[in-house]
Amino acid sequence: MHTNTEADLLAPQDWIFPVPIAYGPGRLSEIGTRCAEMGLRNPLIVTDHGSRDLPFVGRLQAFLTDAGLRSGLFCDISPNPRDDEIGAGRDAFRDGGHDAIIAIGGGSAMDGGKAVCLTANNEVSIRDFDYQKPVPTIGPDQAFPTLITIPTTAGTGAETEATAMVTDVEAGMKFCADHPDLRPALALLDPELTVGLPANLTAWTGADAMTHAIEAYCVPGFNPLCDGMALEGLALISRWLPVVMREPENVAARGGMLVGSCLAGVAFLQGLGLVHAISHMVGAEYNTQHGLTNAIILPVVLRYNLPGMEDKVPRMADAMGLGDASVEGFIAEIERILDDIGIPHALNEIGVPADCAGRIAEKAMLDSAAGTNPRTASPEEMRTLVETAIAKAR
Repeated sequence: MHTNTEADLLAPQDWIFPVPIAYGPGRLSEIGTRCAEMGLRNPLIVTDHGSRDLPFVGRLQAFLTDAGLRSGLFCDISPNPRDDEIGAGRDAFRDGGHDAIIAIGGGSAMDGGKAVCLTANNEVSIRDFDYQKPVPTIGPDQAFPTLITIPTTAGTGAETEATAMVTDVEAGMKFCADHPDLRPALALLDPELTVGLPANLTAWTGADAMTHAIEAYCVPGFNPLCDGMALEGLALISRWLPVVMREPENVAARGGMLVGSCLAGVAFLQGLGLVHAISHMVGAEYNTQHGLTNAIILPVVLRYNLPGMEDKVPRMADAMGLGDASVEGFIAEIERILDDIGIPHALNEIGVPADCAGRIAEKAMLDSAAGTNPRTASPEEMRTLVETAIAKAR
């Protein structure tokens, strides 16, 4: 069933869909040449403050310098990027005379970089780029800077699209910032950048990618391109996640996870579901790690969504190589994977209190991901889902 080999995953690959993608071990070394070929002279590197001192940032700066380019660094991005941080990034871009943004790191770094890119050359507030609001008008003299994305975790899938999840601090809610004219000019996928990822982050980001693939495939409607991406992403993730947990230095396994994550990220362009609707609001209030929060909530939403979806469950089970293609068998396998990689059994184990359930449920009803869930949850059902995830998700 699986046609990709370790040799495939260790060889350089160039793809052009949905954006130009350079994949392969060691390809970070090409970044200076790539930027020069685009006519760039002074990109701003955007990452989160936890990644500021990690080796990949210094290596990126060195490769740019070796190619004769200047660069700056903005790293004041939280694990859940905040709207009040984006203005500081815009100031750093302008004050440094930068002409591009290189977003490098996990999902928070790339969301922060994309949000800065949206606001860099205009006076539009990041809140006005909310996906659910009218699209802001961007004049010809306000074109978005060139955007390059470099993921250093195999989970977020944020590298091929321009949407960014940002926390509205005043409202205590996340929103999806976006503009149809912003697209990454290059996504550079180097699995060597993920080799040093700690075991817990490998597990949390891997579960995040798995959640993306499952939720995207369950979105109703006809989108065979995204469906195909979701299923192949799920196949790669289910094959390589156990390997990378056992063998963290295995570059082929890291590559399989990075490509699987990327495909799942493309797939969720058609939407996500209630796992993300709830997780976004939990993260906005309690600053929890996004992939971990998703992973805890996932079984609760699967038990709500999958009964009645017997047409899709067998295809997901087949992608994962499962013998039992029933709804119960599929959920049991997901729960076994979560157990194997050490995911907690409830949100209360990561500091989410029971008394927030009503508030989180109300906010989750307003999240854009709730609108593409295969079942429409009532306010009462949403509250029950949140309460279950807090008390005992599996």
